Amino acid sequence: MTGADVSRPAAAPAAVKICGIRDEETLRQMRGMDVDYVGFVFAPSRRRVTPEEAAALAAAARSVPMAGGRPPGLAGVFVNPTMEELERTLRVVSLDIVQFHGAETPDFCREAARRFGVAVWRALNAEEAAAENGEGGIADGDGPSAPKGRRLGPAKILEAYLGAADAVLIDTGRGGTGRTFRWEVIPAWKEAARRNGLRLFVAGGLAPDNVRALIDAHRPDGVDVSSGVETDGRKDIAKIAAFVERVKRG
Repeated sequence: MTGADVSRPAAAPAAVKICGIRDEETLRQMRGMDVDYVGFVFAPSRRRVTPEEAAALAAAARSVPMAGGRPPGLAGVFVNPTMEELERTLRVVSLDIVQFHGAETPDFCREAARRFGVAVWRALNAEEAAAENGEGGIADGDGPSAPKGRRLGPAKILEAYLGAADAVLIDTGRGGTGRTFRWEVIPAWKEAARRNGLRLFVAGGLAPDNVRALIDAHRPDGVDVSSGVETDGRKDIAKIAAFVERVKRG
């Protein structure tokens, strides 16, 4: 794949992505934390930033050393952008990762990676495609490459993303809901991701008080959090610190 080097040793702690960053002060307060990625939201959301705002935030993020003295990787969250919209955004702000939460096809993901030299993460509804036997799967062509009348589970869905994405992020719906999904579906996604050379990130309702249970039970490659480290709609540095410590401690 083209784009940023997002590989990690198999035995490494789960990667942490703090999403929905909107102010430079939060980034400054994160100095020295073991945060791997920060995310800027370009899709409709109360956390949405403009490309110009994100460019200033990206410059601030790259000047703030995290654990080990490294800057965090920079991700942009999009829902159903056109290639032209991506190009306009990436002309203003340099990103390492584009994260798609809409109906973007594997071919679209592949073309974005090729054209812009970025890593691609594809967000998917964890429970909508939780089974291959017709229970909880994607039906009637709604999912990537889904033939009419069949229901696809993680194995078939992620086959389509082999060579088209670097990571898959499983969440509730299109993300940003602040709700958890049934974690018992994670093993099927984890195995499908492994078979297709994809890293598996988990999101949806994570917070300092439950993320350790997720890590201990399922050992994903990474976790993505936004509302779970906020107070009254704003990033809470104490919650971010607690979340990171609980992910990385063992």
